[in-house]
Amino acid sequence: MIINHPLLGPRDASEFTYLGDASLIDRPDWQAEDAQQQFHDYLYLRDNPAGEHRELWFHEQGDRSWLVVTRNTLTHEITGVELARDVAMQRGRGR
Repeated sequence: MIINHPLLGPRDASEFTYLGDASLIDRPDWQAEDAQQQFHDYLYLRDNPAGEHRELWFHEQGDRSWLVVTRNTLTHEITGVELARDVAMQRGRGR
């Protein structure tokens, strides 16, 4: 599988580590009243969709960047690749 890195161009998937659902970018507020329940759900409850899904990938064997990859879990077709920092900043979570 080839991942078209936004900065480096096409790279083999073996350079990356899959880390899960891209919703992990939206970390719960640790000061919320129900923070314990939110973190439980954040850590342990995962979707396992068939079809298009947004995932976090880490470029471990390259520039060590985080990517959000939109991939069809049935066909492995990749339809989008974004830098995770850009996705986080679009959501107002950039630091």
